[in-house]
Amino acid sequence: MRPTRFPVSQKMWNFAVYSRTPNYPAMSLKAITPIDGRYADKTAGLVPYFSEYALIHYRLNVEVEYFIALCRTDIQPLRSLPNGAAGQLRGLVENFSEKDAQRVKDIEARTNHDVKAVEYFLKEKLAELGLEAYAEFVHFGLTSQDINNTAVPMSIKACFTEIYTPMLDELEHHLARLAEQWRDTPMLARTHGQPASPTRLGKEIAVFVERLHIQTDAMRQIPITGKFGGATGNFNAHFAAFPDIDWPNFADRFLYNRLNLNRQQTTTQIEHYDHMSLWTISSRRSRRAKWDHRPCPTK
Repeated sequence: MRPTRFPVSQKMWNFAVYSRTPNYPAMSLKAITPIDGRYADKTAGLVPYFSEYALIHYRLNVEVEYFIALCRTDIQPLRSLPNGAAGQLRGLVENFSEKDAQRVKDIEARTNHDVKAVEYFLKEKLAELGLEAYAEFVHFGLTSQDINNTAVPMSIKACFTEIYTPMLDELEHHLARLAEQWRDTPMLARTHGQPASPTRLGKEIAVFVERLHIQTDAMRQIPITGKFGGATGNFNAHFAAFPDIDWPNFADRFLYNRLNLNRQQTTTQIEHYDHMSLWTISSRRSRRAKWDHRPCPTK
């Protein structure tokens, strides 16, 4: 089933479905990694989250939402933004196409800077909408990592919510059904490599149900965070230009309300990556719960 939550647009999801077709693996001869080559048919569902197209899409979403949020502050040059402009700008994200992504890549060929290419693309679109007078406030006061360190966590969180944990939940429920089905099926247990007291097949499967449940629940408790604070994390350009605005509070509300992220409060140019590290470690533990076939203590 196609996820309905932004930023996976219908066009993007159609592309992911297309990539599952038998013709797609033929491209593997020119693939960089087995992920998008040999195993492309198995990883196609991740295209809307982790492809180059998806990264550009998420970056554009952050840039658009940030510009709209700026227009709702007390910055006077932005107060005159026409009614309906926000909807038009969000439409650029919702209707983002492969043609748009290619335009960004064409700009990048000139700028040699991937995030700057997204910024210039959005400025072009503002001009097409007759909003070129506001274009210089696109990406105002930001560094590239303000975009990357929000776009990437958003993609991870979306994939985690829409793809990864539903699969883990499905596996847990399947194992739980097997544990119940075979709850009274006896089997010989082992300990220290020797035959030991008997056990039940359902109980042994339940061991993995419990382990998987604990690790999946632990992953759900880890907050997905983002960095947003300018070139060195101090909002220097923001305060220099508009000192009367509470920029840390603005950023907190922007990330939480518009990007569904918690903002890291004290950073350098980049995010801490600690929460991402915790998430990947927890994900690894969940895989161990699924694939650890070493004898349990009761065997």
